[in-house]
Amino acid sequence: MRGGSVAVVGGSIAGSAFAGAAARLGAERVVVLERSPGRLEDRGLGICTHNDRFAELVDAGHLAPDTRRHRLTVRSWLTRGPTGGRPGGGDGPDGRGRLLWAQPFPFHSHHWAVLWQALRERTPDTVEYRLGTTVAAVGGGDGDASGNGGAGDDGGWVESADGTRTPYDVVIGADGYRSVVRAAVCPQAVPEYAGYVCWRGSYDSALLAELPGGAGVWPEEECVTVCYRGGQVVLYRIPGLTPGSTQVNWVFYSPAPAWLRLDGPTAVAAGALDDSQLDGLREFAERHLPPYWAGVVALTPRERTLLQPVYDLAAPRRTAGRLLIGGDAATIVRPHNTSGAVKALQDAHAFELAGRRLGGGPWSAVLAEYDRETSAAGRALVDLGRRLGRAQVTEAPDWPGMDEPAMAAWWRDQVTGGGGFGGHALGRSG
Repeated sequence: MRGGSVAVVGGSIAGSAFAGAAARLGAERVVVLERSPGRLEDRGLGICTHNDRFAELVDAGHLAPDTRRHRLTVRSWLTRGPTGGRPGGGDGPDGRGRLLWAQPFPFHSHHWAVLWQALRERTPDTVEYRLGTTVAAVGGGDGDASGNGGAGDDGGWVESADGTRTPYDVVIGADGYRSVVRAAVCPQAVPEYAGYVCWRGSYDSALLAELPGGAGVWPEEECVTVCYRGGQVVLYRIPGLTPGSTQVNWVFYSPAPAWLRLDGPTAVAAGALDDSQLDGLREFAERHLPPYWAGVVALTPRERTLLQPVYDLAAPRRTAGRLLIGGDAATIVRPHNTSGAVKALQDAHAFELAGRRLGGGPWSAVLAEYDRETSAAGRALVDLGRRLGRAQVTEAPDWPGMDEPAMAAWWRDQVTGGGGFGGHALGRSG
C-alpha cells in the first residue's frame, strides 16, 4: 500500500481509467477534477476498438465483457464512379459509388458516452469526482517543471481558478489536447496542425429512412470509407444511448474551410456552426461524395455537427517529478489510427502495471517506470497517424485508377513496419 493522495486532472475516458488505476495501487485518496459542470453522457462521438484490443482490456479488468458495442466486420472503400453520361454519375442505382476494396475489419464501434459510462461504473467508489472544477496550473516536477518553485520530489500541487493551491503526492494529467499538466511536464511540446480538418456528426439511425433506398443500402456491420481527391469520409454505426438503438456516426476529412481561424488545438463545438457553414459542408459533400453518402451527411442536425482541426503530438517525456500525463495529454494521434480510446486505456494500464511490478515502491519509481514503458509506443502511434494521413488525405492516390489488388498493396505500405493500426497489443513497450 503506497498511500498518499492523487489528483487526476480530467474526468473523461483517460481520467476515469487513471483514477481507477491509482485507487487499485493503494492511494488513500483519489480526486478527479473535471471542468465540465455536468455529467459527460452528452458526448456523442463514435470510437472503435479492435476486437483483440477490446478482449485484452476485458481480460485486464478495465472493461466489462458485456460493455455495449456494435459489431463491424468489413470496411468498404468507395469512390465516385465515372460519369459516362449516365444518370447518377455512374454511382450505381443506390448511389453508393464504385467499390474499390472490401477490407476485413475486425472492430467494434462504441458511443463515447456509453463506453465512458461503462468505465465509470468500474471505478472504485472511493474515487471522488469534482465536476465544474477548472485547473489553472499545476506544479511539482523536478525542481518544479512549471518554473514556479515548488514541491519537487515531495509531491505536486494543483491550483484552481480562484487561486487555491492544493498539495497532492501525484498529479496526473488526463486533460486532453490543451493539457495544463503537459505544459508543466514539457512546455516545449505543442500540438502540430496537420493541414486539414475533420467534420464530425452523429444522429439516430432511424433518420436513414428519409434517404432513397433507406437504411437497407448500408448493411449494419459495414464501415464505409468514401475517398475523393483531398480527403475522405468514414461512416459507421454506433450503439445509441438507449439499449437496442443505433446511431449513424461519420468523420469527414477535408481541407480547412476559408472561414476557419486556428487558435491552437481547438474545435467548433456541436451546435455552434451557423447556417452558411453548414450549407458549405453539405454543398462540399454533394460535390465530392456519391449521392447516398452525401445524403447521410446532410441528414445530420446542427446540434450534432462539429468541426475539429487535425493535430498530432508526441510529448518527449511523460513525467516530471510527481507529474504524469497520459491519453491525449501525452500523445495526440490522428483519428486515422482508430486507436484513441485504446491508447488512453492502455496508458492507464501501463501506469497500474508499473506500480504492481514495483510492489510497495514509492510513487516516484512508479512514474519513472511508466515513462519508460509508454513513451516509445506513443511516438510510434503518432508516426503511423502521420503516415496514414499522408497516404489517405494529403498525398492520396488517384482513386479512380485503383482496384482491389492496388488497394491491398497500398494499405500494406502504410502499416508495414511500425504497425499499431487499432492500437498496439497491450503490454507492448518500445
